[in-house]
Amino acid sequence: LLRAANALLLQRRYRAALAVIKGFRNGAVYGAKIRAPHALVMTFLFKSGSLREKLKSIAQATYAHSRNLAYFVFTYKGLLAAQSRLQGKKIPFHSFLAACIGGWLVFGENNPINSQIVMYLLSRILFGLSRLAVQKGYIPQPRQDPFPLVAALVWGTVLWLFEYHRDTLQPSLQSSMTYLYEDSEVWHDLSDFLIYNKRTDS
Repeated sequence: LLRAANALLLQRRYRAALAVIKGFRNGAVYGAKIRAPHALVMTFLFKSGSLREKLKSIAQATYAHSRNLAYFVFTYKGLLAAQSRLQGKKIPFHSFLAACIGGWLVFGENNPINSQIVMYLLSRILFGLSRLAVQKGYIPQPRQDPFPLVAALVWGTVLWLFEYHRDTLQPSLQSSMTYLYEDSEVWHDLSDFLIYNKRTDS
């Protein structure tokens, strides 16, 4: 049985279909590997509730991220293979169209997990498009590293939004910034100045 399975995996005519299945597997595994540690840290740092509730929240977030990434890779690779088969070759637009459809179907619902993933990708896209614009000659090569200016503008904008238009920021970012910039102004004694963030009445 194992020999037959290995022989099937080596057959060229099934390669596209098998790549779709392996992509689903890799999406599920990668999603779990990325989300589980993140959810664990964020839940225990910022969420209240019983241990059972916290573990349930971690499991739900991990499952959602893993499932969505698996579905997306499956959809993307399937559409890519279908377009390539229909046109007889692979062209760059195939990738864009397949990913747009996959993004709409899998990540189109506005929820905390999808929102984080899309924002993560958006920041990388902006950097990537900037570099591409320089490579293609659409904008000149900067004489000095523009990163310090980008860092200044990003931090200036996010703190301005936090201070004056907080509701426009994602809830997890609001929680992080509240902890850093507001909770640091409140204390009653040494216990909640150095040891704990907030004093418990009990």
